[in-house]
Amino acid sequence: MASVLVIEDDQRIREVVASALVASGHAVRTEARGADGLAAVVDWQPDVVVLDLGLPDLDGADVLRMLRGVSAVPVIVATARDDETEVVRLLDAGADDYVVKPYSASQLDARIRAVLRRAAHGGSTGAGPDGVLVVGDLVLDPQRRSATLASAPLDLTRLEFDLLAHLLRRSPEVVSRRELQAEVWRQPHGGADKTIDVHLSWLRRKLGESASEPRYLHTVRGVGIKLEAPGG
Repeated sequence: MASVLVIEDDQRIREVVASALVASGHAVRTEARGADGLAAVVDWQPDVVVLDLGLPDLDGADVLRMLRGVSAVPVIVATARDDETEVVRLLDAGADDYVVKPYSASQLDARIRAVLRRAAHGGSTGAGPDGVLVVGDLVLDPQRRSATLASAPLDLTRLEFDLLAHLLRRSPEVVSRRELQAEVWRQPHGGADKTIDVHLSWLRRKLGESASEPRYLHTVRGVGIKLEAPGG
């Protein structure tokens, strides 16, 4: 199904994960050190990377940042902490998703399939050939995957771009979290709530607003999110 690079220093975990992924039909390569993992990303060019944070030679978050300098490959990080601060740190460093140890092989396989669906979906936003999206001073070009606010370029990650594009297409309708999970995160059965909150927070910051003082992104309590022009 996919080529998966597992960067994990614990030999037992490494072997168990590799065996389970091979049984699921994936091609798997494993590395025990961060530096070797980075070299493998460049050399092997996997479809997805599973990255443990507790590596012997480099901090996992540093490996993630260095990896982002050489590749846009989807990365799932494995962490022992399931708290908001840790999740924000990982996503801010460039992670696409995360699993909390101990995790099951079926959970990891589901995460891999989800990030691969998102990566494939992100390459084509579904807009028409001239489908530039405009709301107020916010302009997004799905074909060029570029966005500007008041003519100033917006530096967006892949997921931030896809989230903004989906909200723009639906503007000024309210979009439910379930829809965002299914259409942007490609997780129809949930599991992305915390990630959605983090990415909405980042988008607000880049749009020069906050949850308490919104301009474009408005939370409709108990319903979802809507995007509309200021004063709309």
